[in-house]
Amino acid sequence: MENLLNHCTLCPRRCSVNRNAGARGFCGAGRTVRVARTMLHAWEEPCLVGAHGAGAVFFSHCTLRCVYCQNHTISHEGSGTEMSAAELASCFLTLQQDGAATLDLVTPTHYTPQILTALCIARAQGLSLPVVWNTSGYETVENIDRLAGAVDIYLPDLKYTSEESGRRCSAAPDYAAAAWAALGAMVAQAGAVQFAADGRLMRGVLVRHLVLPGHRHESIALVRRLWETFGDAIQLSLMRQYTPLYRAAEFPPLHRRLTTFEYESVVAAARDLGMERVYVQSAEAVGAQYVPDFT
Repeated sequence: MENLLNHCTLCPRRCSVNRNAGARGFCGAGRTVRVARTMLHAWEEPCLVGAHGAGAVFFSHCTLRCVYCQNHTISHEGSGTEMSAAELASCFLTLQQDGAATLDLVTPTHYTPQILTALCIARAQGLSLPVVWNTSGYETVENIDRLAGAVDIYLPDLKYTSEESGRRCSAAPDYAAAAWAALGAMVAQAGAVQFAADGRLMRGVLVRHLVLPGHRHESIALVRRLWETFGDAIQLSLMRQYTPLYRAAEFPPLHRRLTTFEYESVVAAARDLGMERVYVQSAEAVGAQYVPDFT
């Protein structure tokens, strides 16, 4: 698996740098995994948290440069602690022992080979949690294929249907094409969502979409495309928690909060289509207090 880092094409940017030799591509990640924080995360979707929370592992660095990123200190600046595969596996097992309902791997794409090695080590030592691939959605189909048998739940944060939005907001002019192709591969691999009797998601794809200010029509188009393509095979989570952080002030209308009308119109569009597997958020979900502390 480490050979994948000799000519890194893990994400759609396909930088082709030799990370094993010390080179770093767009994401900024090197040969060794860097982890910003591990925690029992109670603020994920209800089907992921159980009684004690999702076992979240926040990885440093990112393949995107979202101007509104709430985690920019770790995603753009790369703060965190370097870990070997064995140390990472130990973190997975500790989260399980602490009562995590799922193993929630947050922004993992650029560390795919190291994570797969760590999962093998942890499973040999008793890891049994459903593994969640909590991704920006900016993936290649080849990387999703690489995860077959290792990942139970895909949690893509599907951001845009417009390539202009991907270019302007995330420095990824091919975001939509890449993300929608990867989403199709996720659904094909994981199948329709499967829930346990207690409501926990055991397998399938849970698509998140953060409704952005000024992007209401794009969000409605995104929801419609999801329904027309996947029907009720997926679970949808419509998030209203947008908070203008980082460089958002430089990119109107991202400089302001989302209005109730904007969010509710997207929710109404999903309901009108007949979507029933939809999580929605109340206004209380908005605020910087919900951003994890990475200090």
